[in-house]
Amino acid sequence: MSTVESPDPEPSVGELARRASENVSTLVRAEIELAKAELSETVKRAGIGGGMLGAAGAILVFSVPFLFVVIAEGLVALGLPRWLSYLIVWVLFLLVAAVLALLGRSQLRKIQKPERTIKTTRDTANWARHPTSPTP
Repeated sequence: MSTVESPDPEPSVGELARRASENVSTLVRAEIELAKAELSETVKRAGIGGGMLGAAGAILVFSVPFLFVVIAEGLVALGLPRWLSYLIVWVLFLLVAAVLALLGRSQLRKIQKPERTIKTTRDTANWARHPTSPTP
């Protein structure tokens, strides 16, 4: 009988569990780092794109008054007095504002209360006051 131990003994179950835990932990950390790297690039591009869209919107908003000046001056070129041309454009502004206000009010009237949320919140509050009573 040989009493010589093999140079590579079998690891115990505890050792195998420890190694598996370390490997899983390392894998999870690596996946998180990969996700951070990918998301940081995505967020950077989204921020730049959003900023450009915002700038385009601001330029568009600032250019709208020039459109109305052009319309008013076009009416002057047709022979209307300047004051009347600008008055007509101002009334056009008022009409657009009124239509938008009516559409907005119509949309706001369509808003419904969150009935299920209100009911579950009331039920939770009632249970919190009386935790031993059955819920309705």
